[in-house]
Amino acid sequence: MSLPCSDQSIRPRKMQSASLPRGVEAVRCWCGDVCKVKEVTDFSDWLGMKFFMCVNYESDPPESISAYVRPSSPPPLCMYYRWIDTKMPDWAVTEIRERGRRAWASLDLEERREKAEAEEKAEQKKEWEDYCVEERAFLDEMIRKNQEEKLRLEEVYRQREQAPEAEKERKRERARAAKAAEEADDGKGKYPRWTQ
Repeated sequence: MSLPCSDQSIRPRKMQSASLPRGVEAVRCWCGDVCKVKEVTDFSDWLGMKFFMCVNYESDPPESISAYVRPSSPPPLCMYYRWIDTKMPDWAVTEIRERGRRAWASLDLEERREKAEAEEKAEQKKEWEDYCVEERAFLDEMIRKNQEEKLRLEEVYRQREQAPEAEKERKRERARAAKAAEEADDGKGKYPRWTQ
C-alpha cells in the first residue's frame, strides 16, 4: 500500500464509487473519518485503479439532482487520498489498448474516406472538364455548320433574286435577235423566215 498523497497534480479527475478489495482494510484519513473507496474512470494512466479518499475531499461533490442544478461542494476539510492499487488492472490495460486500436482504426478510416472523397472530386472535376471540352467542340461544329448553311442560303436567295433579271435579259436578247433578223430579211416570202 502506498503512502498518503498530497501531490494534487496527479490526483484523478473522474472517478466512481467502488467496493473495498479483499484483503485490504479500511483506513482513516487525516481528519479522522473512515475513507471511502473510489475507482478511476478517466481515460488515463490510472484507469481502473482504486484508491482511498477522504469523505470530505473537496473534489468529490455531492450528487446533483439534475443536469442544471449542481449543489455546492463541502468545504475542503481534508485533501487525503491514498492509492490501493499500484498498477492498472488487466481489463483496464485491455481497454486502453482497444481504445487505442479503435482510435487508430477510426483515424485510418477517416484518412481513407478523405482520400476517397478527394479522388472522387478529382474524377468529377476531370469528367466535368472533359464534358466542357466535348460541349465546346460540339458548339464550335454547330456554329461552323450554321455559318455554312447561312452562306448557302444567302447564295440561293441571291440566285433567286438574280433569276428574274437574267430571264428578262435573255428575253430582251431574243427579242433583239428577232428584230435584227426581221430587219435583215429581204422580204422574200409571205411569212418571216423563222416560221417557214
